[in-house]
Amino acid sequence: MKRILLIEDDETFGPMLKDFLELNEYEVELAVNGDDGLAKFADGNWDLCILDVMMPKRDGFSTAKEIRKATPNQPLIFLTAKSMKEDMLEGFRLGADDYLTKPFDTEVLLYKIKAVLNRQPGNSKAEGDKYSIGKYTFDPRLRILSLGDEERKLSPKESQLLELLARHKNDLLPRSVALVKIWKDENYFTGRSMDVYVAKLRKYLSEDGTIEIQNVHGEGFILAIS
Repeated sequence: MKRILLIEDDETFGPMLKDFLELNEYEVELAVNGDDGLAKFADGNWDLCILDVMMPKRDGFSTAKEIRKATPNQPLIFLTAKSMKEDMLEGFRLGADDYLTKPFDTEVLLYKIKAVLNRQPGNSKAEGDKYSIGKYTFDPRLRILSLGDEERKLSPKESQLLELLARHKNDLLPRSVALVKIWKDENYFTGRSMDVYVAKLRKYLSEDGTIEIQNVHGEGFILAIS
């Protein structure tokens, strides 16, 4: 049973969300503020942390910074009543795996939880440091994309983008996530630059007809493998 630390200060919503997740076979510990969340985080091993952004004493972003200092690869999902673009970008800059704006459909949250957990080491289809992408093998450490005996050395950004797509295989990679994690900003020019790199990756993967990098208009990209 996967263990989730839920850090949510709303006295009504927090317990309701905890009960909902437990009904869906997750083990959930509820913390009522950031300080309480950090104390409970230190006392256990967690597969996922879900943090409300707006909390008294210590907000979700500062709490996440402390969590990431202790466990750099800790999966995180932020919840917030705000819909400001700056808040979303700040969450992704801190390494958030996903982000939901309240009110949200709890079934969507379940889908996002499963998607995040499936991306973690041990749950992905990566073999060692390598990803299997259709007929291709991708080694992000060496930045090499292989098809049989043929090898292509990727540029740093090509490699970073392909690794993000591979980690989200058959799932949506939001544009904001890729832009903030690779280009460190989201604007017109970084967006156009990313589109160029996506086009390059499509060309590199074109020898396998089962692979398609799909453009979900306004949302992001899916590395779809049939």
